[in-house]
Amino acid sequence: MLEIIYQDEYLVAINKPHGLLVHQTSIARDATEFALQMLRDQIGKHVSPVHRLDRKTSGILLFAFDKTSETLMQQQFMNAETEKKYLAILRGFAPDFMEIDYPLAKENGTMQEAFTSFKTLQKAEVDVAFGKHQTSRYSLIEATPKTGRMHQLRKHFSHILHPIIGDRTHGCNKQNKFFLEQWNMTTMLLHASELSFTHPITSEKIHLKANLHDEFKRIMKIMNMEL
Repeated sequence: MLEIIYQDEYLVAINKPHGLLVHQTSIARDATEFALQMLRDQIGKHVSPVHRLDRKTSGILLFAFDKTSETLMQQQFMNAETEKKYLAILRGFAPDFMEIDYPLAKENGTMQEAFTSFKTLQKAEVDVAFGKHQTSRYSLIEATPKTGRMHQLRKHFSHILHPIIGDRTHGCNKQNKFFLEQWNMTTMLLHASELSFTHPITSEKIHLKANLHDEFKRIMKIMNMEL
C-alpha cells in the first residue's frame, strides 16, 4: 500500500518509495510496478501525475484526478510557482550554505538556466577507511531547487564535487560500490521532503511533508545523523 499524505476531490499526494517508477517506460523494462497504476488501484480512481520524480528518488509525488487540476498544477511547476525541498546525503563535507547557478543542457543540447540553493544540516565522519583516507566524510543537506530541470539536483551536486550517494549516473561509482559492499545499500539518498503550492481550484495554500523512508533513516543512523 502506498502512503497517501494528502487527498481531496481534486488532488492526491503519496510518499513514493525508493525504486518505484512513476509510470511505465520503455527505458526500464525490468519494472513491474508503477506508482500510477498502484495508486489508481488502491483508491479506485483515475489519476494523472503532475510532475516527476526519478525512480530512485523517494518522497512527495502529486497526482490530479481531473484534467483542469492537472493542467493548472503542471503550469505551477513549469513556472516555478511551487516550492520544493529535498533531503540528500552527499560525499564529503559540503559548504554550510551555497547557491548553485549552473545552466544545464536539454536532450537537444539547448542550455537552460538552473538554480539550486542548499544548506548543510549535519556532517558525519565515519570511522571506515576509504581509498587513501582513514575515514569517510558525508553531509546531510536540505536543497531548494528554484528551477525544475531534469536531474537538476544530481547534476548540480556532481558539479560542485559533492555527488549524491547512490547516484549511478552522475555520482561517484567508488562510493556507490563502497555503500553496497559496506552497508548493502542500493538506493539513492535523495528524498523529496516538502512541497508548497497554491491549490489549483480552491486557491488555498497547501504545504505537504513526507517522512523519510526506512533505508534513508538506516544510513543516517549508521552515520549518527539526526533530523
